[in-house]
Amino acid sequence: MADWGEWIGREQRAVDRLDPALAARWHATFDRGAPASAAMPQGIHFCLCTPEAPTAQLGPDGHPLREDQPASFLPPIPLPRRMWASSAIRFHRPIAVGASIERVSRVVSITPKSGNRGDMVFVEIDHETSADGEPAVSERQTAVYLEALANDAKLSPPEPCEGRFDPTAWDSHRVLLPDERLLFRYSALTFNTHRIHYDAPYARDIERYRGLVVHGPLTASLLLQLAAERFGENRLATFSFRGLSPAVANEPLHLVLRGTDDAIAIAAFADDGRQVTKASATLA
Repeated sequence: MADWGEWIGREQRAVDRLDPALAARWHATFDRGAPASAAMPQGIHFCLCTPEAPTAQLGPDGHPLREDQPASFLPPIPLPRRMWASSAIRFHRPIAVGASIERVSRVVSITPKSGNRGDMVFVEIDHETSADGEPAVSERQTAVYLEALANDAKLSPPEPCEGRFDPTAWDSHRVLLPDERLLFRYSALTFNTHRIHYDAPYARDIERYRGLVVHGPLTASLLLQLAAERFGENRLATFSFRGLSPAVANEPLHLVLRGTDDAIAIAAFADDGRQVTKASATLA
């Protein structure tokens, strides 16, 4: 593959404002009542400083085109499929409604690999989000680019098996059914046009998913809300999550948590016990 070393260290700056309308839409998306304070729950940063590529500059998958241009933030990796693989997040302070937001993103590493899934490229990006000039959230995001799949490739994830998820080993358990309405609203909140979240024929025929795919940061936001139910709002100091398998719309999603202080395990499972997301957290 090409050498993308010149992209290491490239930075991108974006500004935003957490206005009351966005805050209200976020709460409505997750069926939450009126907030008790101006401080928004952890996870709101996923919805700030979102991509602003013109529609004409979107690729076939809905992501902004990656161009070999001096102004291009991400390298023109030719692999067509992109996934949000993981994030490691540190929360410095809550973000309040009305805050002026700035995010500085920096490409940290670009690592080509080969495996049983073919050629892959992992891109690590650091995001530093400030609110009213003060550090609010630090995040290292890992995105992975993958080869195209054959038209007859097996659909992912596999059909549900006869097993059932058993939550008895966990301290907290919540189950929900993410449907097209939730996925559409979260795509709107994050200005995310990746077609696997709303275009079922594309998700199935091109990227070979069994159904519409639940966003990684949507699952992460639901896990953060489970932690808030257990420990209180804005109590986490750190939160890391990694996608293990796709969560599919209209299928039960089990959210679970156990532990406390500096050893909190959080996870999401499909109804048959297949693990979707692995996460961990520490309290402030």
